[in-house]
Amino acid sequence: MTIQHQAFHIPDSLHAAEPAEQRTGRRDAVRLLVLEAESGMRRHSSFREIGSFLKPGDLLVFNNSRTIPAVLKGTFRKGEVEVRLSRKVSDHIWEAIIYDGLANIGDTITFNDRLEAVIYGRGIERPLILLKFSKSGVELLQEIYLIGKAVDYEYIQHPWPLESYQTVYASVPGSVEMPSAGRAFTWKLLQQLKSQGVQIAFLQLHAGLSYFGGDIWPDPAKHFESYRVPEETAKAVLDTKLTGGRVIAVGTTVVRALETAAENGGLPNGTEGVTNLYVTRNFARKAVDGLLTGFHEPEASHLDMLSAFIKPNLLGEAYKEALMKNYLWHEFGDMNLILP
Repeated sequence: MTIQHQAFHIPDSLHAAEPAEQRTGRRDAVRLLVLEAESGMRRHSSFREIGSFLKPGDLLVFNNSRTIPAVLKGTFRKGEVEVRLSRKVSDHIWEAIIYDGLANIGDTITFNDRLEAVIYGRGIERPLILLKFSKSGVELLQEIYLIGKAVDYEYIQHPWPLESYQTVYASVPGSVEMPSAGRAFTWKLLQQLKSQGVQIAFLQLHAGLSYFGGDIWPDPAKHFESYRVPEETAKAVLDTKLTGGRVIAVGTTVVRALETAAENGGLPNGTEGVTNLYVTRNFARKAVDGLLTGFHEPEASHLDMLSAFIKPNLLGEAYKEALMKNYLWHEFGDMNLILP
């Protein structure tokens, strides 16, 4: 039994509804629960102290995908609709979800006098559909930025600006949800870590929708996301392992990208493509030793991935303690570092 199938309830008071800098004035003013994978030993700290749990020669790998404003408002023959983009399929085709309207294949959705899209077909799983836009490439992305807003969920009560859904190092547009494990890092903290001998590398995995709404969650085996592991990052991973350092993924997206690269022979040469890798308890990790992540809902498949790093019973005990100690959940919440 994985933690995903153990019932636990997140009180409304622990759903982080605002960015840390709105609560405290600082991005890095969140809490940090550190777990030792073998023993399950737990230590409670602040995120600003993460360097005290890292060693010279360790490698932090970050996802520098930048969040796009993936919620679009449009109209079609039956009225207004909300479109949530999920995954770019080609320069002008996206998988998406349509809310607030009974749209059919062949219907045209108008967003403004410059952009429309035809419902082209069904996506890889319900309720995803395929949208073929009238613009492509950079022109389409420009329109999305002009008319879209950030994806948020029920626990978000305020329309925070798109910048609130970015990490400080995000540079490659493409994610529809923020790769949030790195959100608490500041440039000052990154420089401090580098000065103590911790290495830093970047890759891209463009995160799709992790939740479809209405208690509908993606099938992990059908959850495709595009990724790119640069050659210099792939080499840094292998060099770190050869010299006895630990490769620590900043987020589950980094785990998916690096382990996909390892399976496909992309270390040390780098690789890119689309992955539907589903990491579970029995997955034999080849690239990643430790994981920094947020706290996840009991329905989220992310928890299956965490059980590849720490036994489910130990993870369950840690989550119960996090609830008792009022750790905050979701992208604006507190952090969990799992170390070998």
